Amino acid sequence: MSVFSNLMKIYKVEAYRACATSAMRDARNGAELIAAVHKSSGIDIEIITGDEEAALVFENHVANTADKNFAYLYIDVGGGSTELTFYVDGKMQYEKSFNIGTIRLLNNLVTEAQWKEMKQEIRQNINSSKPIVAVGSGGNINKLFSMSKTKDGKPMSSAYLQKTYKEMSALTVPQRMSKYNIREDRADVLVPALQVFNQVMNWSDIDKILVPKISVADGLIHSLYEQVKKK
Repeated sequence: MSVFSNLMKIYKVEAYRACATSAMRDARNGAELIAAVHKSSGIDIEIITGDEEAALVFENHVANTADKNFAYLYIDVGGGSTELTFYVDGKMQYEKSFNIGTIRLLNNLVTEAQWKEMKQEIRQNINSSKPIVAVGSGGNINKLFSMSKTKDGKPMSSAYLQKTYKEMSALTVPQRMSKYNIREDRADVLVPALQVFNQVMNWSDIDKILVPKISVADGLIHSLYEQVKKK
């Protein structure tokens, strides 16, 4: 964080946002960490809610890409949480953050009750008379998209994600690294990420997913630009 602070000074950065998400939301010593970072680097960290995280990822993206003939379920799978945001006719109908993420799954910190809650929420809230398309964000779905050899702008099928999950989950992390030519820090989290995407798409009856390479960082940049522009 001190390095980031120095870089911002060198490049004369006029405005910034430093945001913490799921891990810091749940950390017992979150306030202490924020104070320590501020003391050593001068950077002020804000802990954002899951709802704000979801909004940051999608609110500036949907208006430019949405086809009014479809409804869209945006799925952002992180290490600590999964954000779902549902749009119909370009308007957000539903958003929720679930404490189901890749790192939590790897550490057996996700309960059956949490899965059940997610399933019930999806069944009750993700429905439309229009066909629903999933839109994925995060490093894992971007990696899966590149592995699938799908052309940019074209959707991946749920069948591909299910097949890849079945193949990968049967392998050890070193075997995944070798077979798919991926780094260790990606090889371990891809399987739980696939598990989440597959469950969400299955419960919402979605058979394809677009991957437009968007992230929380993109949303932060857009929101920060709008704030600065108003000034």
